[in-house]
Amino acid sequence: MENHNFDVNKLCLMTGNANIELSQKIADYIGVKLCDAVVGRFNNGETSVMINESIRGKDIFIIQPTSQPVNDNLMDLLVMADACKRASAHSITAVVPYYAYARQDRKTRGREPISAKLVANLMVAAGMTRVITVDLHAAQIQGFFDIPVDHLGAAPVIADYFKQQENYRENLVVISPDLGGVTRARNLADYLKVPIAIIEKRRPRPGEAEVMSIIGDVQGKAALMIDDIVDTAGSLCEGAKALKKLGAKSVFAACTHPVLSKNAVEKINNSEIEKLIITDTIPLPPEKKSDKIVVLSLAEPIADVIIRIQSHRSVSLLFR
Repeated sequence: MENHNFDVNKLCLMTGNANIELSQKIADYIGVKLCDAVVGRFNNGETSVMINESIRGKDIFIIQPTSQPVNDNLMDLLVMADACKRASAHSITAVVPYYAYARQDRKTRGREPISAKLVANLMVAAGMTRVITVDLHAAQIQGFFDIPVDHLGAAPVIADYFKQQENYRENLVVISPDLGGVTRARNLADYLKVPIAIIEKRRPRPGEAEVMSIIGDVQGKAALMIDDIVDTAGSLCEGAKALKKLGAKSVFAACTHPVLSKNAVEKINNSEIEKLIITDTIPLPPEKKSDKIVVLSLAEPIADVIIRIQSHRSVSLLFR
């Protein structure tokens, strides 16, 4: 970690309740304490924020993914930003490892909202001066903001994990679970220096997927499916079944954001997937833990970005 020109006295790391463990890891890596702030609820359910130290003139970084409960965590982030703005903070950066509503980034039929844009507008209106996020569902969402957005990828961290797995790294092929995820798969494949294949599927209904065919060679290979979000895990498990039928020797999966709603973990445990590699953008509760699930931390890359922003140095160097 480089930290020259880094003014620790001007830095204030603040956390909501969405992912306190990740926030603490980031603070430990930087070598600072989390700001003394309490985010709670009034008796009527409204968000209560109390900041118990002076933050006048400081660079604030609010670490708060907008994971479940989505609307509560989003509102907490907005109210915290407003509190910091009114306390005369120098800058307010929202560190949102998981950006909710990102899948509602366009209209697919009449009378639909573009909720990803609405959330961007709310964050700017609340006083955010910058956003740090990880693996947006669509990279174009950066354009919804009129403030700087630092868009990190989890691919280097996931690639490092697979480089250390000697038993299957030699015969690996990276799989895109759909045509829209090819760029993400290519990015990971470039880090690993392996080929890619693509699952062609259609969605008969929202939340359901049907595999039509696979483009590429998976015969006798260790297949690694990569996606940004695993929600119900239906697509992932169907994809694993299709890969096995077409001769894949083993099937692994990786994703950045483990939403894992409903019975997703049960599906994964009963699937052809040997291991699911996830990151800690969303905390994994005890009831969702499994021998098949491996959690990698993004605390260090996020901390490095925070240090570079606060010391006015290039962030793009970290993306190479």
